Amino acid sequence: MEGHDWIGTAHAPGGVELRLMQRDDEFTILLERNELMSTRASASERALATLTATRLGPQTAPEWLIGGYGMGYTLRAALAVLGDDAAVTVAEIVPEIIDWALGPMRALTAGCLDDPRVLLVKQDVALLIDSGQDCYDAILLDVDNGPDGLVRPDNDELYHRDGLHAAMAALRRGGILAIWSAEPDPAFTERLLDAGFEVDQVSALETTNDRGASHVIWFAQKP
Repeated sequence: MEGHDWIGTAHAPGGVELRLMQRDDEFTILLERNELMSTRASASERALATLTATRLGPQTAPEWLIGGYGMGYTLRAALAVLGDDAAVTVAEIVPEIIDWALGPMRALTAGCLDDPRVLLVKQDVALLIDSGQDCYDAILLDVDNGPDGLVRPDNDELYHRDGLHAAMAALRRGGILAIWSAEPDPAFTERLLDAGFEVDQVSALETTNDRGASHVIWFAQKP
């Protein structure tokens, strides 16, 4: 990327190379040559949390699972709308992502990983989903650029029958599986419906100034 410094490299287990790039106070994470996330555009990542909270409404001691820390926008948005009695587990399988959050991006991180409501687990979010049973009010997934294993092939399982059934089992009644995507995917909507979810697909702009791309968030609710 022209004008950017390459300041870090990581590899998702069984996946591709990630690079952390910096220009002044702007950060971008590349997946090979493609932009995976950037501090320039984060509105839809925040909406993943805020719109989930709106749909769930007020709750006592809610328990959320966030798959993928990324740059922490979803986590910080969740902490801003959840009460002091909430518990938020963050699963991040790439150790360097957390190293970057606590190192070069520590100003952006703003201490969210030290929040007493947060439990950071450095492992595959699929393992937490598979081991859960009626334990989460919300599962938020932003580990790829959509419902396919872009970062690592094993992530494909999250978006197909067995993974969706596991998410259904891990959610409490009325709980929400929310999934961020760069683009629509009608086939994935059908898979959510086939798994028994009540599905709402919404568009979310990547910026707050009505410019830039429009992304997709699926809110799949357990009946």
